[in-house]
Amino acid sequence: MSWPRKMGLRWKRFQSGGSVTGSLRSMGTTDAGPIRVGVLGVAGRMGRAVANAVHEAEGLVLAAAADPSSAGTDVHGVTVVADVDALLAAPADTDLSNAGLDVVIDFTVAEASRVTLPVLAAAGVHAVVGTSGLGDDDLAALRCAFTTSNCVVAPNFAIGAVLMMRFAEMAAPWFDTAEIIETHHDGKVDAPSGTAVATAERMAASSAEWAPDPTTREVVPGARGGVGPADIHIHSLRMRGAVADQEVVLGTTGQTLTIRHDTTDRASFMPGVVLAVRRIAEVRGVTLGLDALLGL
Repeated sequence: MSWPRKMGLRWKRFQSGGSVTGSLRSMGTTDAGPIRVGVLGVAGRMGRAVANAVHEAEGLVLAAAADPSSAGTDVHGVTVVADVDALLAAPADTDLSNAGLDVVIDFTVAEASRVTLPVLAAAGVHAVVGTSGLGDDDLAALRCAFTTSNCVVAPNFAIGAVLMMRFAEMAAPWFDTAEIIETHHDGKVDAPSGTAVATAERMAASSAEWAPDPTTREVVPGARGGVGPADIHIHSLRMRGAVADQEVVLGTTGQTLTIRHDTTDRASFMPGVVLAVRRIAEVRGVTLGLDALLGL
């Protein structure tokens, strides 16, 4: 069976709630029925794609959506509200348990997530987070906040990108030098990407022995890129026409290894998002990345 066909069949299994993912309501909740999902940042590129994926996935219902830039508009029959408080607003009894949200997906910006995620935690609602720019202090705060519900924070929801990070981590101890080159569309405002930072962190944890950078003079300042964990250099490209790509180049005597992942469409992230929504009840507290959900 060809790779595209295999991926297509797997996406259908994600959509239908097949054996790959199971059902959140059958994994820890008592009320039968679909998983009710809210989307934060629904007006953005990723937010729109996520809303479409939730709407199309069997066993998931798009129950609420929020974005201050599109409040009052309609997304698949749901009226978009301005913020997380309105997203969680219950009927007249103001009982959040009757508001009908099981999981909220957050694809916004770090500044907004720092405000909205504690609200979700306090409400006992699970959170699937694709926001980049959250640091160690943010993650520590989330671990303290999410005690009655769970939170999955992933730098990348594309299954291929998750595997790329894992392969780079596995290869790191066998090479002397490594650099990361990430490319994103020209609307991305932060650099480097969360995927690049996470990759460098995992490689640094896997190996602390790297050859020093031989560069003693930069003719153009910044030509060697940014310096990440374990002094692994990260280069960020912002390119019109691109979506998201990353390659990790590792080198040692007489050989190099390049591990590359290319995203040509945001649809590549949707199986990972749906997987996280379906499985979030299984992973307690805060989980980083999709590795645990994929059994890596």
